[in-house]
Amino acid sequence: MFPRTSEHNDPMSPNRNRTPRTVQFASFGDAGVLDIVEMPPPVAGPGEVVVEVLAAGVNHVEAFLRQGRFTDELPVDLPARQGTDFAGLVTSIGPGVTSFARGSEVLGHTSMASHATHIVVPQSHLVAKPPSLEWEVAGSLFLAGLAASEAIRRVRVNRGDTVVISAAAGGVGSMEAHLAMNAGATVIGTCGERNFDYLRQIGVKPVVYGDGLADRIREIAPRGVDAYIDNFGEYNKAVADDLGVSASRFQSSENRRDIELRAMRPGPEDVAAQTSTLARLAGLAAERKVRVLISGFYPFDQVREAFDDLEKKHSRGKVVLGMRPVDNSFHGLGGRKVRDIHESSA
Repeated sequence: MFPRTSEHNDPMSPNRNRTPRTVQFASFGDAGVLDIVEMPPPVAGPGEVVVEVLAAGVNHVEAFLRQGRFTDELPVDLPARQGTDFAGLVTSIGPGVTSFARGSEVLGHTSMASHATHIVVPQSHLVAKPPSLEWEVAGSLFLAGLAASEAIRRVRVNRGDTVVISAAAGGVGSMEAHLAMNAGATVIGTCGERNFDYLRQIGVKPVVYGDGLADRIREIAPRGVDAYIDNFGEYNKAVADDLGVSASRFQSSENRRDIELRAMRPGPEDVAAQTSTLARLAGLAAERKVRVLISGFYPFDQVREAFDDLEKKHSRGKVVLGMRPVDNSFHGLGGRKVRDIHESSA
């Protein structure tokens, strides 16, 4: 989805000197409060690098914070920036940087800043991008992948387990499904009927959510369910209890929220572990052991439309911003969602 020309791969290209821009919101509200504003050119300090962002994931928790939710857990000073995941090219390095050079292809994580054309990050927040990993996938791996990895760890998924994942077609749910299947588990995914074919394609047994869910799960898992990962809330804890899943092997949507909020403002003790998890996920994605569906790809200037898409809560896979897509008319689809095109042609 991105040009492979010398201009795009050469961090010293004169075409790179355009004024940096970032997404900002000056008040809490819906996606209409988002603006793209110019910012001073970033400068790398000791141990830091400047990255030209090529792709950045869009996440539900970012929308929640912009709406004014969870500010007790993660205070937001206005005006505020946003964005956690990113992938791009290193354009300059600060004193003491030894892991990356100008021109390095990287992916990483940052604190409420990645929805921008350029960012400054410590080198400890970056990993090298595998050559075979697509930019848009690399730019959307961190937050969803971290939440998925932590959920799989907490419910102790093992070979031979049967695991239920709610909202399994979403960005986090689909990553959880891949990680659970990599561990040797059978995965049952709750979803709407329109996502049945997608889940079957990735190896998940789909079951429609709603009244009678526990009985439908029993029909396809007569030997029982070992673990339950909830990405939706509402009735899923009651369903897990009905299925006899122990409390220690149930992961709630509130648990996921807490993981994501902490990842957006990590303590020093968190960074190394988070970057290590990202490196592992990048390797799995490059090997196609974790497959990330990009359901919506939006040019940077259409950030409001990207969040409108996400906040309907029905997108498959990930929604991603592309800061310099090669062809907006094709890859951005004029702001039209990939899933809508797929469904209208079905």
